[in-house]
Amino acid sequence: YMAEDGTLTPCDTTYSDVDKTVTFVTGHFSKYVIGYDSALTWANPFTDVAESAWYYDAVRYVCSNGLMTGTSGSTFSPDLFTTRGMIVTILYRLDGSPAVSGASPFSDVPAGQYYSEAVAWAAANGIVKGYDTGLFGPDDVITREQLAAILYGYAQYKGYDVTGGGDLSGFADSASVSAWAADALKWANGKG
Repeated sequence: YMAEDGTLTPCDTTYSDVDKTVTFVTGHFSKYVIGYDSALTWANPFTDVAESAWYYDAVRYVCSNGLMTGTSGSTFSPDLFTTRGMIVTILYRLDGSPAVSGASPFSDVPAGQYYSEAVAWAAANGIVKGYDTGLFGPDDVITREQLAAILYGYAQYKGYDVTGGGDLSGFADSASVSAWAADALKWANGKG
């Protein structure tokens, strides 16, 4: 935004290549200008993410917006399975990495791990509940129904409308849906 004296202050924005729109949230009226800062341009540091890859734009987006980092300084590992700790960390970062008070309630989430604060935040806000054993399983590969349940919990936390849902009966494996995940899967399916 541009102050009365002409000083420019950058705003956190997202740009949609599809819609050709810039989106941002502000708490005040001001003059706004759109510019290009070459210093902010993402330079792909990953040797395993080719510009021709179908996921290139998605990797650029999540890295440019601080939602994900690579698995090293030069690799993203696009074929690596996603874990429960990774998903919760992405949502935590999406929410602005809010301050966390207290530790995680799960004994398998020690302090000092990349996911520690994210899991504590998610548990404190009812986004995750963990397993019946009292563990979270941060390094466990996430299942589709676990992902749906975590996204459902995040949607509730954000105050989004979670009523309604899709009909799962058309899926050949609908009988194998866990009871604890049914509402979340119906919601996710209904939202596409």
